[in-house]
Amino acid sequence: MGSIIVTGSSRGIGKAIVDRFLDQEWNVFGASTTDISTWNDCSTYTHTILDLIEYKEAIDFWVHSLEKLEKFPQVLVNNAAVFIESPIGSSDESWLENWNKTLSINLTASSYLAKKMIKIWSDSQVEGILINISSRAGQRGDTEEFAAYAASKAGMMAFVKSIARNYGKQGITAFSIAPGFVHTDMAIESIKTYGEEYLTQGLALNTIVPPEDIATLAYRIGTGEFKHATGQTFHINSGSYLF
Repeated sequence: MGSIIVTGSSRGIGKAIVDRFLDQEWNVFGASTTDISTWNDCSTYTHTILDLIEYKEAIDFWVHSLEKLEKFPQVLVNNAAVFIESPIGSSDESWLENWNKTLSINLTASSYLAKKMIKIWSDSQVEGILINISSRAGQRGDTEEFAAYAASKAGMMAFVKSIARNYGKQGITAFSIAPGFVHTDMAIESIKTYGEEYLTQGLALNTIVPPEDIATLAYRIGTGEFKHATGQTFHINSGSYLF
C-alpha cells in the first residue's frame, strides 16, 4: 500500500483518517502538537511533534527527514487547525493577534507544507495527492467572532484550486473536504455550552457528521479514485447547506 502524511493526527477528524488508512495497511506519518500513545504498537505509524506556530523550521526539518525514506509519502492531508474566538468588538491588538495566529497555523503553515510536498512530487514525477480539510465556514462564513477561522478555511479551498489548475498535467491532484459540525471534542464542548439542538438546527438530518464519514471520503480521494474531480470541494455537513 501507499504512505500518507496527516497533520493534527492525535484526535477528531485526523485520528479517524489515520485509523482508516492504517486499517488498509498504509504507512502513516502523523503530526500533532503533543506526543500520543494511541498507535505505539503499530509498526506502520510514525508520530512527530509539530508546532505549527513556528512552522517553517519545523516543517523544513520534518520534510527533510521524510525525504530520507525509501518511498516518500504520496498523499498529504492538511488537517491541523486552531479555532480561536476573536469578536470584532475586542481590542485591535487582541483581534490582530488572534487573526494572525489563526491564518498562520490554518492557512500559511498548511500551504507551506503543501509547497514542500508538491516540489518533491514534481521533481520526482510522483502523482501526489493533496487533501485540505477545510470547513463549511470557508464556504458560507461563520459567526463574527470566528471570522478569522472562516477566512483561513476559504483560503485553503482557493489554494487547492490553484494547485489543481497548475499541476494536474504533472499528475498532482488537489481536493478540499468541507465538513460542518463533526462529532469531535470541539462539538462536544459546543453541546455542553449551547445544547445538542444548536448543532443540528438547520440540518437536513437529525445528527451531525461522524468523523469516520470524513475518513472514508479522505481514503477514497487518497487512493486516486476521484482523480478527475481535482480542484473540487467535497461538502459533508448533514445538509447544512446544499449546492
